[in-house]
Amino acid sequence: MRIALGIEYNGSSFHGWQMQQPGIRSVQLVVEQAIAKVADHAVRVHCAGRTDTGVHALEQVIHFDTQAQRPQRAWTQGVNVNLPDDVSVLWSTQVPEEFHARFSAERRCYRYLILNRSMRSALQHGRATWIHHPLDAEVMHTAAQVLTGTHDFSSYRALGCQAKSPVRTLHHISVRRRGEILELGIEANAFLHHMVRNIAGVLITIGKGEAGGSWAKHVLELRDRRLGGVTAPPDGLYFEKVTYPEKFEIPGRL
Repeated sequence: MRIALGIEYNGSSFHGWQMQQPGIRSVQLVVEQAIAKVADHAVRVHCAGRTDTGVHALEQVIHFDTQAQRPQRAWTQGVNVNLPDDVSVLWSTQVPEEFHARFSAERRCYRYLILNRSMRSALQHGRATWIHHPLDAEVMHTAAQVLTGTHDFSSYRALGCQAKSPVRTLHHISVRRRGEILELGIEANAFLHHMVRNIAGVLITIGKGEAGGSWAKHVLELRDRRLGGVTAPPDGLYFEKVTYPEKFEIPGRL
């Protein structure tokens, strides 16, 4: 049968989601090892969206196939017993074989947190990107709206991005200030490598007043990553949630 799990993780001490060479700590590696102990056989998990080194997840969705007959609580409490403290299963559910954590997803949502104050924070270290220069959240929000819709996001993806097409549909983007924290929320059908961090980098530059609000559109129209500005750090980036067709009845954390 096929099982889907929702998991959260602090990515600070991981070299990203994807399993790499031996000795490199990845989220995929520790999750597969924990599930295998409950299933009593090796498993391969598939995720909704790979995350880079230092990137966190509020609700990553994964699936795996197993022949093991276990109660649902075994895939939550049982797996959690075998996971390190910086990874946790939130929920589990059995899904039909046609479900795929990545290919069945309709939308993905990321959150990027910016700590905007003069002094760095010990408590937010690794959990938010610190910018000591004052940022104008309203200007950043207004500038970001030109990115909504379907566009060629070549200027906002990593030079080494392996996606076949740079075209993505961005459904929603917002920048809001909550005290010392600026929160960038962004939802799209899918994302390119470093796309959110590159968007954040452009908006931070605009928020500092080092570029005008029209620069976000100008960068988009250039379709050239080499002219696209600085990639923001991974610290404040969170894979927030995934939307699937209702027929799969994916529970979610909320």
